[in-house]
Amino acid sequence: MAILYFQPGSRLGNGVGVFNAFHNSESEEQRLFASYLINWVAGVKLIFILLLAVILAVGTEPVRVGATVAMILSIATYFWRLHPIIKQLDSRGCITPKGYSKALGWMIAGFMLLFTAALALHMYCIRNRIQ
Repeated sequence: MAILYFQPGSRLGNGVGVFNAFHNSESEEQRLFASYLINWVAGVKLIFILLLAVILAVGTEPVRVGATVAMILSIATYFWRLHPIIKQLDSRGCITPKGYSKALGWMIAGFMLLFTAALALHMYCIRNRIQ
């Protein structure tokens, strides 16, 4: 999120510098539109992160479990809509470094696995009355 706000052209983290089209905008209008979308995405991520932090800090147990399930499902939508697009762009040579779509897919799958493991551990502890 910080990379999107302060170094959107970065090829690190979640920067959009991996997309060759970001560096090849033909007009000022396209650059402004890309900047708007990048900052909109960063803002949405900030909302979700802060909301999740509040839920985890002060939410009741059922609210935290529900938030964890919601995170798993919302992260999973990446594979439904975004991953097919980034794989196409990667295969067409529109992303630098090549193979970035695979790395991103594994990273996002890792987040899903982390939340799923936390949920499974929590449910196991509840079932076995472990604090």
